[in-house]
Amino acid sequence: MAFIMIDGAGDPNTSQDYIAAVETLYGLSYTIKMGNKDKLDYVVPPLEGFWTVADDTFRGDTDIIDKSKFSWTLCIRQPEFVTAEIFADAKTKLARKKPDLDLSLARLEWFTEGLCAQVMHIGAYDKELATIAALDRFIADSGYCADMSGSRRHHEIYLNDPRKTTPEKLKTVLRHPISKQ
Repeated sequence: MAFIMIDGAGDPNTSQDYIAAVETLYGLSYTIKMGNKDKLDYVVPPLEGFWTVADDTFRGDTDIIDKSKFSWTLCIRQPEFVTAEIFADAKTKLARKKPDLDLSLARLEWFTEGLCAQVMHIGAYDKELATIAALDRFIADSGYCADMSGSRRHHEIYLNDPRKTTPEKLKTVLRHPISKQ
C-alpha cells in the first residue's frame, strides 16, 4: 500500500516536530484528495504511527516513562492511483499554501507490513498496556510470537481525533507484527 510517511523523534505530547508532521501529512493527503476528485472521491484514511525507542528496546508492552526517547514514523495511507508525480504535485501546491511546512521530510513509500495481529484499544493512549498484554496472550495462544525488528514495529491506527474526543473514548487499533513460533 502507498503511504505518505514522515520520521521523527520525541514526545508526541510536546514535540513541535510531531505537530508539524501531522499537519504536513493531512495537508498533503487533502491536497491529493481535492486535486483528484475526478479520479476518485474518497475519505482520507486515519493517521497511523509506528513506534520504537532510541535503543530499540520498546516492543509496545512496556510503560515508557520518558516519552522523549520515542522514535516514530507517522503516515497516512493513499489511494492506489497516487503516483510519485501526483505526490510531487501535491507538495508543490501545499508549499504555496503553507510555506512554513518542511515538506522535504515527507516521502511517498509503498509498504508491506506482513503478517500481524491487532486489537481495538478504547481509552487513553497511556492506558494501552492492558490491551497490549491481551494481544500478546492471543498471539502466543495462537502459536505465534511478536516479531518486532527493523521496519516491523509497534503500530497504531488512530480512529478519532484526540483534540475532539475525550481520552476514555479514543479508539486505537494496536497492531503487532508476528511470525510462527
